[in-house]
Amino acid sequence: MTVTATVRVMSAEEIVAQGGGETPALRWPERSTVFAERAMRLAQRGTGGLPMADYLMFVSAIAMEQQQVLAAFPEVPLPDAAALATAAAASQPPLSADHWPRDPAWQTGLVMLATNLRPRVPATVQHTIDRLLAMPADERERQAGRLLTGVMQGLDMATAPLIAAALQVYWTHLVTALQARDRDTPRALGRIADETICPCCGSRPTASVTRSNGSNHGQRYLHCALCGLEWHQMRIRCTHCLSSQSVAYQALDAAGADSAASGSSAGASLTGDAASRAARASIQAETCDECGHYLKLMHTDRDAFLDPIADDLATLPLDLLVSEAGLRRHGVNLMLLMGDTGDDATADASSANVDTAGRPPDPGGH
Repeated sequence: MTVTATVRVMSAEEIVAQGGGETPALRWPERSTVFAERAMRLAQRGTGGLPMADYLMFVSAIAMEQQQVLAAFPEVPLPDAAALATAAAASQPPLSADHWPRDPAWQTGLVMLATNLRPRVPATVQHTIDRLLAMPADERERQAGRLLTGVMQGLDMATAPLIAAALQVYWTHLVTALQARDRDTPRALGRIADETICPCCGSRPTASVTRSNGSNHGQRYLHCALCGLEWHQMRIRCTHCLSSQSVAYQALDAAGADSAASGSSAGASLTGDAASRAARASIQAETCDECGHYLKLMHTDRDAFLDPIADDLATLPLDLLVSEAGLRRHGVNLMLLMGDTGDDATADASSANVDTAGRPPDPGGH
């Protein structure tokens, strides 16, 4: 069941006053550990008796191979100073998933990832991998294009997680290589016109995460589904429409617990044990009545080992229950395409990837 919590949200002035310093606008993925840590978190969640345990372990194996591919990734073209300046002047992401010309190295990484993963998966999944390895390069490019733009028609759902994994490695390489190149001469990578998408690649977030750093406590960042970059956004606003008027929080509650408590986003006090537990939950659905969207909010001060991709997968029941109330998901998880894609024409096809029991698609295509 879900419960609704009334949570006092600090004003922007209070957040700045308590911060005691400047909040970093961006948090970069840690190249040497990003996918390995995700693999460990997925494995931990996969042994917790969840209905999705097998799929979590499968994605954990993918993440381990992602780390190996990233470690061996070759140099590829990056935007130069002029390209960065042009993107900044237009308030657009410089490595747009829609427009950046993908280097063939991403497909080399895909082949490496799939080949190394093959001995570790069941026979049905091996058949899917064999089909992916035999797929012509131009068809893989078409599949990648559909995946990155949210076009579900013609998307091969069985191979999509593997293609997405290779694209994540490629864009993580791009953003970390760009960071390393410009470390001593910072260039224009930061705020863009649309605050709801990644300022590097223009992808939507998977979830928002609270981070603490030095004297900055509980700052909210949005975690990019593709490149892993995180960008700061105040906690007083909806991540979809940026409204601060009707934000509320819901969380999963244990079966058999007391009934859901409800309240508005401001003014009422918490009532009942259910509302108290929801207010303390490490993972909540932040909902907005203004636009009817939601995004998960994950608190690292309550669980230091949270990973946005892994824990989003592990809390799929929260998505299903919030969606039953008519709310549409703002974010996306490329490891499990579901819910609203941001386009009404593709929403039904996307939601078909999770059945009514909350089970993910069979990676073997059955």
